[in-house]
Amino acid sequence: MTPMFTVVVPATTANLGPGYDTIGLALDLQMEVSVYEATTWSIRYEQEEYRALDGAEENLIIQTALNVAKAKEVQLPPLALVVSSNIPLGKGLGSSASAIAAGIEVANEVASLHLSLQEKLEWGSRLEGHADNVNAAIAGGLVLSYYKEDELDVVRMPAPTVGALVLVPDAQLATSESRGVLPNTLDHAEATAGSAAGTLFVGAIAQQNWELAGKMLERDTFHEPYRKGMFPHFDDVRELVKEHGAYGMTISGAGPSLFVIAPVDRTESIAEAVRSTYDMYHPIITHPSNQGAIIQ
Repeated sequence: MTPMFTVVVPATTANLGPGYDTIGLALDLQMEVSVYEATTWSIRYEQEEYRALDGAEENLIIQTALNVAKAKEVQLPPLALVVSSNIPLGKGLGSSASAIAAGIEVANEVASLHLSLQEKLEWGSRLEGHADNVNAAIAGGLVLSYYKEDELDVVRMPAPTVGALVLVPDAQLATSESRGVLPNTLDHAEATAGSAAGTLFVGAIAQQNWELAGKMLERDTFHEPYRKGMFPHFDDVRELVKEHGAYGMTISGAGPSLFVIAPVDRTESIAEAVRSTYDMYHPIITHPSNQGAIIQ
């Protein structure tokens, strides 16, 4: 049976070091949601790791679509969704943000809501609770967000033309658990240093100064110092990837994956070095992507 349409949503990495809850980047891993007419709601995932999410209206994609439609005073007809994804689940690559972005697109397409990009971003940030991953999933590219009390301002930049790897461990890590290790307050000088690092990181990306971008990627004061102890051999892995040519390494989102930027021609050798030295991490070579959520 031919689907009515298919939603394609990218994976994302967020924070990128000092851009805590602010910077998101789309990657070329994808979730595809094929939408079919049906008499009852259903959703089926083709990948084994996602099978626990099979079900109906409690699913995040379906809940998002229903919530958006309800707010617009529209009732969606029952739909059957079939999901295929190569985004590792629960590994700090925005799988929940991709689901929310997909749900927004489903509601927008089926109910002909004609949501603007800004409206989609506002819906995504409200439902996700923070703006970084979900805005990159919706808009693609490198997205900078200010989000506070439903005030949302966004700047989208082209995806940086740099090589990237994600080092994925076997274990999953809930964002709530990773957020739980963060302090309630931060010293003013430390916050100032973190803010400066984030500013220089974005400026370095804009100028394609990858050495400086990699340096600032590792100058976070907002979350990495408190979280890095949750990840095996964090400092040693960082040293290894840089010995093999990486510009820098940080935590992908809230973890547990690690995110590396490097020259495109060094990603294979970096991946091999990690495989042979730290077999608890599974390297995925990926690329920053300008493609956000689309309908096919």
